[in-house]
Amino acid sequence: MRLKDKVAVITGGGRGIGRAIALAFAREGADVLVTARTATEIEQVAAEVKALGRRGVALPVDLSQRNAVPAFLEQVFSHFPSVHILVNNAGIGSGQNPKPIMEFDDAFWDLTLFLNLTVPYLLTKAFLPKMVEQGWGRIINISSVAGKRGFPYGSAYSASKHGLIGLTRTAALEVAATGVTVNAICPGPIRTAMLAKRLQFEAERLGMTVEEVERTRNPIQRLLEPEEVAALAVYLASEEAGGMTGQSLTIAGGSIMH
Repeated sequence: MRLKDKVAVITGGGRGIGRAIALAFAREGADVLVTARTATEIEQVAAEVKALGRRGVALPVDLSQRNAVPAFLEQVFSHFPSVHILVNNAGIGSGQNPKPIMEFDDAFWDLTLFLNLTVPYLLTKAFLPKMVEQGWGRIINISSVAGKRGFPYGSAYSASKHGLIGLTRTAALEVAATGVTVNAICPGPIRTAMLAKRLQFEAERLGMTVEEVERTRNPIQRLLEPEEVAALAVYLASEEAGGMTGQSLTIAGGSIMH
């Protein structure tokens, strides 16, 4: 098992990519704490983790509330004094409130930047000291291909994901000699409920069916599955990836090749 007896905290762990990563980590021997706003979803994931023979903890929290982070951290450390892996996955997706910059809502901009960038910063800042102290840690930020290129009608989303890559690179350099790595995964179109909203918007805008839009998203002409992202996360969390840090790894079916 590649993650035997490691402890992982995964935000946005109730569905999609977060759920897939939680279960993949558990299969590799990790205990997993998942958090999201919807208690029933993360309780189900925690139960699935337990069914795999590992400890699973569900902590419902709305991280978009600015006062939620300190209480969340206190709860995490009450369950697991030592955390080895942090996956910053919670966020607002590209399909929510798609509008051109000239019509974009300022309050939604602030909320997106807070949840997609400031919360990962706050959690990274909180978890790093113990990781550095124990001489081992992995932080994996779920960015996006929108963090590597422009993204029409998704200015806040794209800006936040660009920023997350910058945070990843800076944190990686600051702790590079301590046994802690910090990397980002940049998924392209993944079959999730979050993406479905964006695909519907694009289909209506382009006068196409959702299925037609799906086939145009990348050269392999299909959506990727959350489990494909989870497999990459397992590698980044493992001992084998100890020499990889500060990277933003794209998994997007060939739509971006850098």
